[in-house]
Amino acid sequence: MSHRAGIDLPDLPASGRPAGEPVLEIDGVTKRFKLRRRKEPLTVLENVSLTVRPGATVAIVGLSGAGKSTLLNILGLLERPDRGTVRMYGRETTTMRERDRAQLRGETIGFVFQQLNLLQRRTARQQVAAPLLYAGGDRLRRRYALADEALRRVGLGDRLHSTQSSLSGGEQQRVAIARALIRDPRLILADEPTGALDPVTAGQVMDLLFDRAREEDRALVLVTHDHALARRADAVYVLDAGRLTAGAPD
Repeated sequence: MSHRAGIDLPDLPASGRPAGEPVLEIDGVTKRFKLRRRKEPLTVLENVSLTVRPGATVAIVGLSGAGKSTLLNILGLLERPDRGTVRMYGRETTTMRERDRAQLRGETIGFVFQQLNLLQRRTARQQVAAPLLYAGGDRLRRRYALADEALRRVGLGDRLHSTQSSLSGGEQQRVAIARALIRDPRLILADEPTGALDPVTAGQVMDLLFDRAREEDRALVLVTHDHALARRADAVYVLDAGRLTAGAPD
């Protein structure tokens, strides 16, 4: 078992293929929201189940408002379901204290959000290095060198000292992806990761994410409207009317 920041995680296999204990399992997840002008709560997710193993790439597609972002937030331990279980490496997370959920989330998951959440007046390398401020040890000391390498991998080696205001939308998206990968997460959750990118850059960035998952036994779950991108994943699911079903998009 590997040990990071007080969290015991199983060692990853060296095969580069989906195998071993699931990174993530959700079973019977249901989520409802109360609306001010509606008597009955709105059901966004209904009895959703999904298993994601190391090295697997999973795409989730669906119409706008289908609940994809809500599902991603539950997978990422940012929201709790109203019913059902969410297990990470076999650990039930829905009953964990929020402090423990936050620790597990920080040590295991890398997020690429639609809202990039970049900090104004910070350089690209400062943005990417920020998650390592709490890492401690060698990774804390080497945070800027690691950030520079992460930025080079997404094609921004010449923009290390550029601030958010001087970066294009596509460049900001790549900074966000580098920031998501800096802590070497075991699970990458990506919400429309290529939405602001031109086709060439989008292909390069997705190559990086898919290669990271498949070659290093990291898991990737992405939400996308791009059906061609979804078909690159090992498994494709459609979220419709709150239910998740397996199958390639039309």
